[in-house]
Amino acid sequence: MAEASGLSPALSSAEKNPLHLQCGECPIRHRAVCARCDNEELTALENLKYYRRFEAGQPVVWSGDRMDFVASVVTGIATLTQTMEDGRRQMVGLLLPSDFVGRPGRMIAGYDVTAATDLVMCCFRRKPFEEMMATTPHVAQRLLEMTLDELDAAREWMLLLGRKTAREKIASLLAIIARRDASLNLRRASGKLMVDLPLTREEMADYLGLTLETVSRQISALKRDGVILLEGKRQILVPDFDRLLEEAGDDCDGGIPG
Repeated sequence: MAEASGLSPALSSAEKNPLHLQCGECPIRHRAVCARCDNEELTALENLKYYRRFEAGQPVVWSGDRMDFVASVVTGIATLTQTMEDGRRQMVGLLLPSDFVGRPGRMIAGYDVTAATDLVMCCFRRKPFEEMMATTPHVAQRLLEMTLDELDAAREWMLLLGRKTAREKIASLLAIIARRDASLNLRRASGKLMVDLPLTREEMADYLGLTLETVSRQISALKRDGVILLEGKRQILVPDFDRLLEEAGDDCDGGIPG
């Protein structure tokens, strides 16, 4: 990776790490860019990969820096942020576990990527990864699928920012996180769910285009109406996921992709 991105040393197998370092046992295996790979292809990826850990608040890469790597988020959350010429900043995306960071064929980072929580990423040097894509159709096919899913999510997010009320925005964000968590844990997003909220209320306000006061007020309103229950600072219990979807303005059989 580029030195300018402020990277921490690669993890060693001796370090305490919640991950299984073998590809076949990886917790994001079924959703990541390697999801379609056979055993031979996984072996090739094993020879390319290395892990990086970032602390909450630590930059992964700055917009405009040379980006010599691509990666999958294994644990934790990262934010994508764009800065305007006058210094104004806008969070334009969240990177959740299994999301792909970087773009094969593009050497320059388009956004600031920052660890919102403690973060572990499975990284690949960009050039060897691009060469592998040319000879490994399963990797290229899965990356295309993930890119199309990201496009769908971006279109839904345009609707959220442009048309939804503050209450619907909060409910939509909770639904997105709940769906992703359910998918990673191979269960259906339905009924009663517990959601670990990865963002502070300030970060939620930034991402949703709301004020901190509005976020706090709407979370309190959802709690008062029984749509959610707060369990500590970062855990939210959703008694009925279909009701949360109704509050988000989404169809119970669909809505924003996870």
